[in-house]
Amino acid sequence: MNILIADDDPSLQFMLSEVCTHADWSPLIAENGEKALKLFEEYEPDIILLDYHMPVMDGLQTVREIRKRDLNIPILILTVDERQEIADRFLLEGATDFALKPVRAPDIISRIQLHVRLAKLTNNQEAEEEVFIEKGISKSTLSHITKYLRSQREPASVNEISKEVGLAYPTVYRYIAYLLESGNVLQKISHQKVGRPKKLYKWLSN
Repeated sequence: MNILIADDDPSLQFMLSEVCTHADWSPLIAENGEKALKLFEEYEPDIILLDYHMPVMDGLQTVREIRKRDLNIPILILTVDERQEIADRFLLEGATDFALKPVRAPDIISRIQLHVRLAKLTNNQEAEEEVFIEKGISKSTLSHITKYLRSQREPASVNEISKEVGLAYPTVYRYIAYLLESGNVLQKISHQKVGRPKKLYKWLSN
């Protein structure tokens, strides 16, 4: 399996290369988005790990260009920025998920395995089906989150759902917002003894 890693930090390049090698994956290294696009077209990787802040072409521009070429390949954004508005911009351009820096080897390995599996499920769908339901919402990721919510009797917070489904908090938050808007999920407010009220989400039975 080929893993395209686009990041201008040599230490992170090395660390992620070692992780890939240990997992018997082949790393492809790019120091900016422009180089990443060339490697993408040449080697057709299985998944892309993409830094937000890069010279020549940043992560957002790179996602936009990759999605013009391939709608299905998983794109994980490597970032220290946890702001939801940044996450929403990336998801709207077609990013799949996020991996927060500093990257931990067990987390990134499990995240890569999850998204490659979800991408294969998407590839197995009929050719005429759209990969994305709408901008920022992919069928495979939505199905993955929905399946978990359907299996739960008790409502859960975005943080709890994130941990259970193996997706980053900003990704789960956006999908929960979509499910709330579409009327599939109910929001409940749990008042804590200490601290702010907690928002919990539960799948509405059909």
